[in-house]
Amino acid sequence: MEKTPNQRAWFMVLPVLALVAMNAIVPLMTVVNYSVQEVFYGTYSFVGPRWFSDVLHSERFHNSLIRQLIFTGTILAIELPLGVAIALAMPRRGFWASVCLVLMSLPLLIPWNVVGAMWNIYALPDIGLLGYGLNWLGIPFDFTQDPAAAWFTVIMMDVWHWTSLVVLLAYAGLQSIDENYYRAAQIDGASRWAVFWYIQLPKMGHVLTIAVLLRFMDSFMIYTEPFVLTGGGPGNTTTFLSIDLVKTALGEQDLGNAAAVSIVYFLMILLASWLFYTITMQRKSR
Repeated sequence: MEKTPNQRAWFMVLPVLALVAMNAIVPLMTVVNYSVQEVFYGTYSFVGPRWFSDVLHSERFHNSLIRQLIFTGTILAIELPLGVAIALAMPRRGFWASVCLVLMSLPLLIPWNVVGAMWNIYALPDIGLLGYGLNWLGIPFDFTQDPAAAWFTVIMMDVWHWTSLVVLLAYAGLQSIDENYYRAAQIDGASRWAVFWYIQLPKMGHVLTIAVLLRFMDSFMIYTEPFVLTGGGPGNTTTFLSIDLVKTALGEQDLGNAAAVSIVYFLMILLASWLFYTITMQRKSR
């Protein structure tokens, strides 16, 4: 006897879907409205796609985008292998496994503005443990004046804060691997590297895809931590897209330009995430 599907559960979900849609669509429509208008002291005039043309030809936008891409590529290149390596080194069960999981979760529980403030104090060249220690060793370090030091500090802060997410996802993937795979590899005399390359890494493929997507989107939208740490400086050295967007909207009160930047920004993240996920899934299905 064929069962009739019960769709009544959707009625329980509809209020949540409506609330989420309202919270997403209303602000988006407001941004779209600003992006095609000139806003001047409360007066509005329609300008069409002018702001989008200005953004796409803006050297300021291009420079912020390049800095953002360099930052995102750098932290992904560091956090993914580091997170997988830490997950492989963690115990699989027992008391110490619980301790490691708690320790890995702690950085993720700290608010973003607190992380920026912590690293700001930690890296100060005169009183910070990192800054003072490096200067004491004879390595000149001042992230408030030196662009290289500012980049180093921002990247280290992000690695400290978000590598734990990759670790937890990779650890969950490792825990889901059936023990029979390891027994078969042991019988075949497979090396540790062979076990990782042919068993562990393929089985972690899905969680690592999620890790890449989450870290890509988070890093591309990063604002609070670098803003509290460096304020986008020295100069514009660490002014990423999100910081530049806030400066345009709030600092310069250029709402039309800022709205166009935010839409271009949103579409870039959406397109890049969709392309990565689609290509990754197609390769795995072959």
